[in-house]
Amino acid sequence: MKVLVLGSKGMVGSSVSRKLKKNSSLDIFESTRNDTNLFSLTETQKLFNDFQPNVVINAAAKVGGILANNLQRTEFIINNLKININIIESITKFPETKLINLGSSCIYPLGAEVPIAESSLMSGKLEPTNSPYAMAKLTAIEMGDAISKQYGHKVLDLMPTNLYGPNDNFSEKESHVIPGLISRMHRAKIENKDEFEVWGTGMPLREFLYVDDLASAIEFTIANDIDPGLYNIGSNEEVTIKSLVKSVNNVVKFQGKIIFDDTKPDGNPRKLLDSSKFTSLGWKPEVSLYDGLKVTYDWYLKNIV
Repeated sequence: MKVLVLGSKGMVGSSVSRKLKKNSSLDIFESTRNDTNLFSLTETQKLFNDFQPNVVINAAAKVGGILANNLQRTEFIINNLKININIIESITKFPETKLINLGSSCIYPLGAEVPIAESSLMSGKLEPTNSPYAMAKLTAIEMGDAISKQYGHKVLDLMPTNLYGPNDNFSEKESHVIPGLISRMHRAKIENKDEFEVWGTGMPLREFLYVDDLASAIEFTIANDIDPGLYNIGSNEEVTIKSLVKSVNNVVKFQGKIIFDDTKPDGNPRKLLDSSKFTSLGWKPEVSLYDGLKVTYDWYLKNIV
């Protein structure tokens, strides 16, 4: 089976590639910007024509945290739309090719009932700060549905909860919460700071998934020929931001005082996916939050610091 991994150098793509390469029955092509510019329809079509994959895993995207999403709204919607449009157009001539499209839990409405089920899709307004990115991901789902109905493709849309792990983006202004906490707390430790400040009360509840667990979910869909559809992929474990900060501190070992600035916004009080549709098929996450944080911090020390 020929498997094409798009965005293979990113956090998700690199994890998926590592996982799938352990299976000798799979022929993996790890596509990067060096071989294909996914902003170019011509180059994207050439990649598909040359490799002719049985399975395409779309892990290519422009991603970032709330600040980056809010400040680069135009880039987030245009870049992600370009990538997905070129992939969908290129795959139309290969109706036997299965597409595994990776999205984000931000596709769901701000006021969706928690835990958030797949049925909440398109049932309300999006969270304003990352709505351009969410809209691009929603468009990818709709395009996948279109080629499925018109050309017969099998399309699986996997919507993971908040991901973290090796190869994450640890930039202070563009990162998600876990890599942001790790990088800031490590710097505070190295600089012998007396205090480490966290926005909000620390009371909001969040769900996190170690990236290798998402990779195992993708491998599971291939090995078991899972039916097309929309599937949430989560850990089903909620933690408060305060508990998360404590866990990060246990790994980083910052010695100062941690301050929660309750004059700053908390954001959504609770965000948990209902992943029962997928877990009922036989998959489950295996990496605990603490173990995942430890591996992530070790990777950060060896590759970023």
